[in-house]
Amino acid sequence: MTKHIFVTGGVVSSLGKGITAASLGHLLKARGYKVTMQKVDPYLNVDPGTMSPFQHGEVFVTDDGHEGDLDLGHYERFIDENLSRESNFTAGAIYQSLISRERRGDFLGGTVQVIPHMTNAIKDRLSRIASQSGADIVITEIGGTIGDIESLPFIEAARQFKMSKPEGDVVFIHVTLVPYIAVAHEVKTKPTQHSVKELRSIGVQPDFIVCRSDHPITTKVREKIALFCDVRTENVLACVDAPSIYNVPLALFEQDFDTKVLDSLGLALTDIDLRDWKLYNAKLEKLGSPIDIAVVGKYVSLPDAYLSIIEALGHAGVHHGRKVNVHLIDGETLKSDGIKKVLGQMHGVLVPGGFGVRAFEGKIAAINYARVNKVPYLGICLGLQAAVCEFARNVAGMEGANSSEFALEMSEVIAYPVIDLMPEQEDIDDLGGTMRLGAYPCKIKEHTLAAQAYGEPIIYERHRHRYEVNNTYRDRLAEAGMVISGLSPDERLVEMIELKDHPWFVASQGHPEFKSRPTRAHPLFRDFLRAAIVLADTHKGQR
Repeated sequence: MTKHIFVTGGVVSSLGKGITAASLGHLLKARGYKVTMQKVDPYLNVDPGTMSPFQHGEVFVTDDGHEGDLDLGHYERFIDENLSRESNFTAGAIYQSLISRERRGDFLGGTVQVIPHMTNAIKDRLSRIASQSGADIVITEIGGTIGDIESLPFIEAARQFKMSKPEGDVVFIHVTLVPYIAVAHEVKTKPTQHSVKELRSIGVQPDFIVCRSDHPITTKVREKIALFCDVRTENVLACVDAPSIYNVPLALFEQDFDTKVLDSLGLALTDIDLRDWKLYNAKLEKLGSPIDIAVVGKYVSLPDAYLSIIEALGHAGVHHGRKVNVHLIDGETLKSDGIKKVLGQMHGVLVPGGFGVRAFEGKIAAINYARVNKVPYLGICLGLQAAVCEFARNVAGMEGANSSEFALEMSEVIAYPVIDLMPEQEDIDDLGGTMRLGAYPCKIKEHTLAAQAYGEPIIYERHRHRYEVNNTYRDRLAEAGMVISGLSPDERLVEMIELKDHPWFVASQGHPEFKSRPTRAHPLFRDFLRAAIVLADTHKGQR
């Protein structure tokens, strides 16, 4: 029978519940258990797909096309398992389902309430992921902070869920803040005490408390928390700020976190294999001279909007033993006449995905600079479309080439819509119905940079976009020197492009960043960074 672990958070948000949960997941998987993870969000949006990246960070896409919370990215990177649409649901999704059922008459005219209807629906989702994944252990992170009114139904559902299971099948872990008060020269346990008191008031007694702090947590502090929170001292763990999130599993392992959790769940303590993770962390501590990469986007005021890209660059950097300095550059402020000042010291340019015309011309300018000045370039999703537009305008003789996505916003007719909807998409009114979401196959052309990177004839990348390269102009682009290095198996959709006579210029319609792992850098990011290192070392040698 599947065991369940619930992770809650207290005192403040952004404590790192997701990293704590993912770290535990990594340790349990390293002991040979099949682990899957789930994020529960109490907000009323149905999913993050339509939420602003400025508020919520990136939208993470699973293989089966679910637009999910960015914590799913942490989960996949830490446990190295591909998650699914069952791995993330929101209060909005639960309410939407209940209201649809009520309108159909499924409740036979009965009063629909938070208890039992919403809590039952939540419990169904908790059970469904266990049965569909076949996991030995399901780790569910409950978003929000204890005391928030919107998270109450989820805590109540988790409480009921534990009561319905045999003793030892469900464990609660509470992540809380232990702040350091400088004038008192000590950490304070009172916020944790109040947070646990609030959790216990709604019927949940945590089995473990993970204390987040920027200062060491002494045994005396742990004993005090244990006494007032009714948790064994050995089950109060310290999670002190670390130089890298990838240090956290090892820090928790040193405190026997996984051993104690397995004991609480009544599971056997098997041997653990952390060799690859320890090797990655060892490399992380000994990185060589830095590589400067410009990420030219429009959500740069919130780095979490490009979280998976930043992480994928970091993975590739560790693979090559070099530190990567990521420079988030606002495409709106990037002008052609001053671009050398901004990008002149960069060793690589990356244009990520996005929607809308804002900052698009800045991205075009960055791509032009990378193409003309032989700076390694990696385009992702909109970064491919922008690269096609730039090449069409400046090489293929199609002045004003653009994406038809921007026609309404620009209030003008686009002479060369080199990026457009496919004919079969044009009559679909529901915008969601025109999206390509999830993993799609791509046939790689031989003797290309893409083939060199992947080393496989057919690859799969996750997509999240609506517009495609317009096949009307495909031949004209190819004649001007653009290489179509990746196509859908039926050859109708352009998946990858690259340029000849350039050190490394590759763009993908998919989102390769979602599949990068700490111990297995993604091939495109790996080779992009290799080319950037060559440029950096050349610059260094010229000084």
